[in-house]
Amino acid sequence: MFKDNKKTIRSWAMFDWANSSYNLVITSTIFPAYYTAITTTKTATGTTDKVSFFGLEFVNTALSNYALAVAYLIIAIITPFLTATADYRGNKKVFLRLFTWLGALSCAGLYFFKSDTLELGVILFALAAIGYCGGIVFINSYLPEIASKEKQDAVSAKGFAYGYVGSVILQIICFVFVLMPDLFGITDATFPARLSFLLVGIWWISFAHISFRVLPKGSPNFNKVDKAKIHSGFQELLKVWKQVSQMAVLKCYLLAFFFYAMGVQTIMLVAANFGEKVLHLGTEKLIITILIIQLVAIIGAILMSKLSKRFGNIQVLIFVVSIWILVCIAAYHITNQIEFFALAAVVGLFMGGIQSLSRSTFSKFIPENTPDTASFFSFYDVTEKLAIVAGLFSFGLIEELTGSMRNSTLALASFFTVGLWVLFTVLNSQKKHKNQASIQAI
Repeated sequence: MFKDNKKTIRSWAMFDWANSSYNLVITSTIFPAYYTAITTTKTATGTTDKVSFFGLEFVNTALSNYALAVAYLIIAIITPFLTATADYRGNKKVFLRLFTWLGALSCAGLYFFKSDTLELGVILFALAAIGYCGGIVFINSYLPEIASKEKQDAVSAKGFAYGYVGSVILQIICFVFVLMPDLFGITDATFPARLSFLLVGIWWISFAHISFRVLPKGSPNFNKVDKAKIHSGFQELLKVWKQVSQMAVLKCYLLAFFFYAMGVQTIMLVAANFGEKVLHLGTEKLIITILIIQLVAIIGAILMSKLSKRFGNIQVLIFVVSIWILVCIAAYHITNQIEFFALAAVVGLFMGGIQSLSRSTFSKFIPENTPDTASFFSFYDVTEKLAIVAGLFSFGLIEELTGSMRNSTLALASFFTVGLWVLFTVLNSQKKHKNQASIQAI
C-alpha cells in the first residue's frame, strides 16, 4: 500500500471526527451532568447521591466509574481475539465497522435513559464505551500502514485535530438545545440531553462511513502458525510480548505508558463529574469549559508534534507528564469555578498532545514492515485499557471509602509520578542503544 496518500490520511482522520463526538458529549459534558442530576435525589435531611443498581447500593459517580472500568476490562479481554483474526484474514475494517455500529447505536439508545431506567442507561453507557474503544484499536493500527515514520507524528496529530473540530461542532448543536429549549418549544427538562445522545449516535455512524469507503480492508497475514493460533487471541498477544521483550526501549516505554495513562485517561473520564459534584458548576458551565478544552487541545496536539521534532518524543512526554502531576495536585486544592476553568485550560493544552504523541511514539517503536500491526496495537490498547480499569476503579473506590473525589486526585498524581520515573529510564535506554549503535558502526 502506498503511504502518505493525502486522501487516505484525510479519510483516516475523519474517523476521529466521527467518534470524538462520543468523547465530548457522552464522557465529558452532557451525559455526566445529566447522569449526576437524575441520580441525585432530595431527602428529608438534604440530598443523597446513593443509587440502587440491580439491588446493590453505590455512590452514583462511583457506579459510573465502575461501569466504565468493566467496559474497558471487557474490551481488553476480547480485542486480542479480534485483532488476531484481523491480522490473519486482513479484515480489520469489518471489526472497525462492528464496533462503530455498537457504539453509535448504544449512544442513540441513551435517548431512553431516565431516572426510572437506571440499569438500562448504565448498561448502554458501558456498551458505548466498548464500541468506542474497540474502534480505536483498529483505526490506530492503520497508522503505520498509511504514514511513513517521519510523518506519523503529524498524521496522528491531524487525527486528533479533526476529532476536536468535529466534536465541537456537534457539541455546539447540542448546546443550543440544552441552553435554549424554549426556542424549540421543549417542555420536558430531560429531552435536550436525551436528544443530544441520539445525535451523537447519528453523527458517529454517518461520518465514519467516509473512513469506511476509503480505508483498505487490511493486509492478510496468512500463515499456518497464525492459523493454528487464531482461536486464542492471548497467544497472539504472547507472541507480540515475546517480540516486545527483545526490544528494551519499547518494553520500558509501555511500562511508563501504563502508569501515566492511568492518570490521563481517568482524568478525562471523571473531570465532568468532578466539576458537577464537587464544584456544582451546572451543565452550561461544564459545556463551556469542555468546549474551551477541546479548542485548546487542537493547539496542544499540533504543538506537541512540532516540539517532538525538535526535542524528541520521550523528552516532550517527560515534560508533559510533569505538568499532569501538577494538575492533579492543583485539582485537590481548587475551590471555585475560576480555578477550575484555569485548570481546564491547562488540561486541554496537554490532553491532545499526550494522546497523540503516545500513539505515534509507540508506532515509531514498531519495526518497519511488520505485517501484524493490528496485534501490536492490540497490545498497546490492552495496556491502555488495563491502565484505565485500574485508574477508574481506584478513583471510585477511594471516593466511596473517603467520601471525597478530591482524595482520588492524589492517587492519580502518584500514577503520573511512577510513569515519569520510568520515562527517564526510557530516555537513558535510548541513549545507551544509540551509543552502542555508534560503536558498532565504527
